[in-house]
Amino acid sequence: MHSADMPQMDERKSGWLTIRKVAPYLWPEDEPWVKRRVVFAMAMLVLAKLIAVYTPILYKGAVDALAGEGVPPLALGAVGLTVAYGVARMLTVGFQQLRDALFAPVGQRALRALALETFQHIHQLSMRYHVTRRTGGLSRIIERGVKGVEFLLRFLLFSIGPLILELLLVAVVLMWLFDVWYLVVVAVTIALYIWFTFTVTEWRVKLRREMNDQDTEANQRAIDSLLNFETVKYFNAERREAERYDVSMKAYAQAALKTAYSLAFLNFGQSFLITCGLIGVMVLAAIGVQNGSLTVGDFVMVNAYMIQITVPLNFLGTVYREIRQALVDMGQMFQLLEQPAEVVDKPDAKPLQITEGRVELDDVHFGYDPDREILRGVSLVVPGGQTVAIVGATGSGKSTIGRLLFRFYDVTEGALRIDGQDVRDVTQESLHAAIGVVPQDTVLFNDTIRYNIAYGREGASQTEIEAAAKAAQIHDFITSLPEGYETKVGERGLKLSGGEKQRVGIARTLLKNPPILLLDEATSALDTDTEQDIKDALARAGEGRTVITIAHRLSTIAEADQIVVLEKGEIIERGTHDELLRREGRYAQLWNRQQSDTQAA
Repeated sequence: MHSADMPQMDERKSGWLTIRKVAPYLWPEDEPWVKRRVVFAMAMLVLAKLIAVYTPILYKGAVDALAGEGVPPLALGAVGLTVAYGVARMLTVGFQQLRDALFAPVGQRALRALALETFQHIHQLSMRYHVTRRTGGLSRIIERGVKGVEFLLRFLLFSIGPLILELLLVAVVLMWLFDVWYLVVVAVTIALYIWFTFTVTEWRVKLRREMNDQDTEANQRAIDSLLNFETVKYFNAERREAERYDVSMKAYAQAALKTAYSLAFLNFGQSFLITCGLIGVMVLAAIGVQNGSLTVGDFVMVNAYMIQITVPLNFLGTVYREIRQALVDMGQMFQLLEQPAEVVDKPDAKPLQITEGRVELDDVHFGYDPDREILRGVSLVVPGGQTVAIVGATGSGKSTIGRLLFRFYDVTEGALRIDGQDVRDVTQESLHAAIGVVPQDTVLFNDTIRYNIAYGREGASQTEIEAAAKAAQIHDFITSLPEGYETKVGERGLKLSGGEKQRVGIARTLLKNPPILLLDEATSALDTDTEQDIKDALARAGEGRTVITIAHRLSTIAEADQIVVLEKGEIIERGTHDELLRREGRYAQLWNRQQSDTQAA
């Protein structure tokens, strides 16, 4: 086999795999109503096809009755046959529409189930996967894939099979009522048509994939630019961003033009083949009428059958194109579903049991890249109910400890335990419920302030939401706004200042009321006065809880029970604020430097 044939073979194999993955949504084992609807829809389909194939015979009978030839079928006159012909056409359409109505809930159920499965799977994927993917491209893949589900299910069931059934029925009727040459002409026409359609469509699939790639790239650039709106403004880069976007759109337009030109070629070729077949059969029928072996009604019936074949054959071209395109679109989505989650619960994982909130890092090693270790044998015990601060230069591994505690990643070596339970042995849901995080950069949903604070605990009352806001020193600000708690914060909270976003994030975490608090530069975006208020609020919130503070501004953690100094992934100092100052080591250097900077300012 030539190597050039391999991509096409792989593509077909991938298409069949995708169809196999979609099929269970059409015939679910646990929902009998779906199976019943599919069976009834198929019954309506068969009835519609049988009536459709018999309809031209009624048409022939009416024509022969008017011409005074032959014996009208069903013992009806010309008027009766005309009425029967009309009724048959209406029944055909009626059964087709009933089929679609029966199947519609099945298609919508499949679309909803697959969309939900994809959405849930994306949330289960690791932090490592999400930081390496572009949100715009990811959303586009999901959008195109989910839209293809109902289409693929509908046309797999109601197009390919029914088309084959109708072609066979028409072929049998032509051979039975006329002779084998009619069948030969029709068979050759259909064979050439299918060959041409499939060959050109396979070529067009590659063009479609190229167009999708360019579409994804353009969408990624647009979303990246919009998410970084402030940065674009800071650097006066609107024209630059527009040029980058236009480059992507130009490439997309070129790919789209190739797709449009190839579609025009395909449509013309299909029409040419069908017309040749129609002419061939009509010539045979015309010769038969001239020599007296056929009636005028036979000539009309042959024409009706050829037109009847033409419609589904044209439909075949459309269906095959759309199915191949849907398979391309859905293939990327199923690849996404097959992406394994890096961090998963063990089969025997149990809920985390919090007794005192003791956190222990036991000789922890970790690196985002195997060739670059971030933490190098960190051992640390945070007694329940105490506050431990972790400080150090940028890149020392402070925030990495927080990500490991929340189990965004698993440690490479060693263990991380909470009350003696390895975080890898408990369910992620219970672990996440036990830890409240206030990150350095609080990201908010594009919804109301009330929604963003209430996100901390499902079902929280307005009174509880306001209490959390008061504790975070933001209630008065919210009530001063025209819409109060119903104020929209904008995408990623852009309508609020950095300090306001941070306080909303703190309120959200206080409302969650977890036994363990992780504060990752929680006051970094606040002014000095507000910082002191928040420190007091966090101190009150931390009473009776275990608090791990990751800090750059040392003044915020001077009262911690223990301070740990990290340097290049290793603990080099630990002790209280006063102890570390007396030691005159690395912590004392950082403290003196920050004090000097503060005084200079």
